[in-house]
Amino acid sequence: MADDGFIVFVDESGDHGLESIDPASPVFVLVFCVARKSDYAATIIPALTEFKFRHFGHDQTILHERDIRKDQGDFRILRDARTKDAFLNELTEVINELPFTIIASVIRKDKLAGRYVYPANPYEIALEFGLERVHYFIQKTSGGAEAVPVIIERRGKREDNELELEFRRICDGKNWDSSKLAFEPRFVSKLANVPGLQVADLVARPIGRYVLNPNQANRAWAVIRTKLDRSQGGKIEGWGLKVFP
Repeated sequence: MADDGFIVFVDESGDHGLESIDPASPVFVLVFCVARKSDYAATIIPALTEFKFRHFGHDQTILHERDIRKDQGDFRILRDARTKDAFLNELTEVINELPFTIIASVIRKDKLAGRYVYPANPYEIALEFGLERVHYFIQKTSGGAEAVPVIIERRGKREDNELELEFRRICDGKNWDSSKLAFEPRFVSKLANVPGLQVADLVARPIGRYVLNPNQANRAWAVIRTKLDRSQGGKIEGWGLKVFP
């Protein structure tokens, strides 16, 4: 059995650039899925593997939200509306049963660009907010002292180098209270079949949709909301969900 420390998986939804902002989706979402290593090994990996076996006959399919939504690749089987609805209902229930906590940073790029003459990079803003809140979550949950691995999908050598530099600056004290944050980044290939990254990918876009239009039908949000970190009083804003500005 894995030790009972934590592991964190990070994925994004939307473009973090400010040069051209899509008015239909002016948000950048960075999601941090936090799980105990023991839960990840004993429950999360087997649950997603079994789901893949049921639908594809193997575990090599990567659960990618965009491909599912557009019925692409292995998800061509979802072009039948009834099949797709049943698939999504089952996948939503699988996610609902998984033991993990979500912390999400949502950057309203339209408001950011409108408020600041020289706005900071949305990815860096979201990363700082997310790491701070994951740190607080782990501290209040276990007071963990060991460095926590943070698994991030590779985007390119230059982008990864820049991200790692900013990541380490934040952990060294470039955060709101100058705390030392015990995280260690680990970059993995886009082709890596990592269940934790797939969970983060599946929940990122629905969070952005909720922020943009809370009243829109959003099947995934009902489950995601229950997994967001929250205050003792049950508040998710500023805890499991940080929207800026």
